[in-house]
Amino acid sequence: MNIGNHTFQEFKTMAERFHGYAAPGLLLGGYMVALAQKHLPEGTLFEAISETRKCLPDAVQLLSLCSMGNNWIKVRDMGRYAVTLYDKYAGKGVRVSIDIKKLDAWPEYRDWLMKRKPKKEQDEEKLLREIEAAGDSICRLEEVTVHAELLGHFHTGEVGVCPVCGEGYPLKDGPICRGCQGERYYATRPGEQVKHREHAPGIRIVPAEEAVGKVLAHDMTRIVPGEFKGSAFTAGQTVGPGDLCRLQQIGRFDVAVLDPDVSTTSPAESPAHENEAAECFARRMAGRGVRYALPPKEGKIDFVADCSGLLSVDVKKLERFNLVPNVMCASRQDATLVQEGKKIAGTRAIPLFLDRALLGQALAVLGDEPLFTVTPLRRARMGVLVTGTEVFNGLIEDKFIPVMRDKAKQYGCDILRTAIVPDDKQKIVAEVQRMKEAGIDLLVTTGGMSVDPGDVTRPALLEAGLTDMLYGMPVLPGAMAMVGHIEGPAEDIQVMGVPACALFFKNTVFDLLIPRLLAGRRITRGELARLGEGGYCMACSVCTYPKCGFGK
Repeated sequence: MNIGNHTFQEFKTMAERFHGYAAPGLLLGGYMVALAQKHLPEGTLFEAISETRKCLPDAVQLLSLCSMGNNWIKVRDMGRYAVTLYDKYAGKGVRVSIDIKKLDAWPEYRDWLMKRKPKKEQDEEKLLREIEAAGDSICRLEEVTVHAELLGHFHTGEVGVCPVCGEGYPLKDGPICRGCQGERYYATRPGEQVKHREHAPGIRIVPAEEAVGKVLAHDMTRIVPGEFKGSAFTAGQTVGPGDLCRLQQIGRFDVAVLDPDVSTTSPAESPAHENEAAECFARRMAGRGVRYALPPKEGKIDFVADCSGLLSVDVKKLERFNLVPNVMCASRQDATLVQEGKKIAGTRAIPLFLDRALLGQALAVLGDEPLFTVTPLRRARMGVLVTGTEVFNGLIEDKFIPVMRDKAKQYGCDILRTAIVPDDKQKIVAEVQRMKEAGIDLLVTTGGMSVDPGDVTRPALLEAGLTDMLYGMPVLPGAMAMVGHIEGPAEDIQVMGVPACALFFKNTVFDLLIPRLLAGRRITRGELARLGEGGYCMACSVCTYPKCGFGK
């Protein structure tokens, strides 16, 4: 059977020249691509998506204008032998895959495709005969529409010079290139790293004896193990004769001093002093609810919570900032409850002087939006809804409402209404309406949150107007929790469904999510997915939460 406009032998020869040998996967791919082309409207300018990296992309390149070089072939390696040709503007096209059942008529072909024989045991001649005889009869074709985000081409964008390796790279990849971020696929000899100046024009390194009468260029630290760590000398301090002994006691036999006799370049050309860099960083990093003190101490600035509340950290931005050579920032965990006046983070430049280019890169990463904010928790007006016919009829004593009263007190909330209703959808909907009329802005419900046939709580909440529902969390205890919103008379009502585990465990997913809700933080599926790391409670006999790894 022909492959497009080529005989099987012609295409086999083309494959040998292009691919190195006539791989069975490439011959099969030829039939698949030719079949897809036949079902596209004539004159369609198309692109291709291959769901494997093996052979199939080469078949596309042999039979069409699409190539890896012009980026008209995209590889989405899903481990399936399938190809889609589609209108590059509209996204409409056809997907061709293998109908495994049809391979039963071709045993050698089937064993090869399903990897049932080692290559040395395969009958190559028989395999090629079966491939040719089967042609595209084993293929399955379906009409598809490619997702909009895959249409068009992504341009490289602005190109910069990586400060680590000195090579050009797309600036959208971050402050340094992806190779220097750890994605390099090769090993090499240690090369030249970023060079920073140990001192700037106007700064001179002199023996301690010659520093008397001169002004120090930076803070110097004194450490007494287990007793003291702090600044023994500060930038701008004039060294006196009595300071020589103290300098030697802290191991400072050479010091950096200001040298007014040395002509300096303009500030824009000279490297930034550690204090200048730290101040520049702090002004960009601190958002609402965060304060810091100037001048920096020992080249570092600490951030302090200006109020009690939920600490929010732009984790991705923090990572990108710390990729910039010779700068650092460390913080407490995102979504941590912090107290007013407590330290939450710190930043500094690593060397005494930071190249202006690196300072600019670090500030560009920080942008105009803050890195840290602290948001006070609102005093929520809670409604507690318990569902379950067995609890409603008194067969089982309710213990959830008392637990929620303690939690409400712990998080500074007021409970306006509580209710116990049976597993009846309409009665649950009616009670939600009464909760709304009572003026709640946070509804906490339990019961009917699992997958039993009688669990109607979630369907009832949806009927009551629940939107943006996220059900199922990678947290133990609390996997069957749920969050969402219901439109209220004046404002949206936050909804949280708590599994029955809250009756047994002291801390659950409730304690991880309730601070976020009270701080008005929008919870996304992505944020919930990240809870999986640290989301396993050890159920210690003596609970020390939040001073443990749960939720971190």
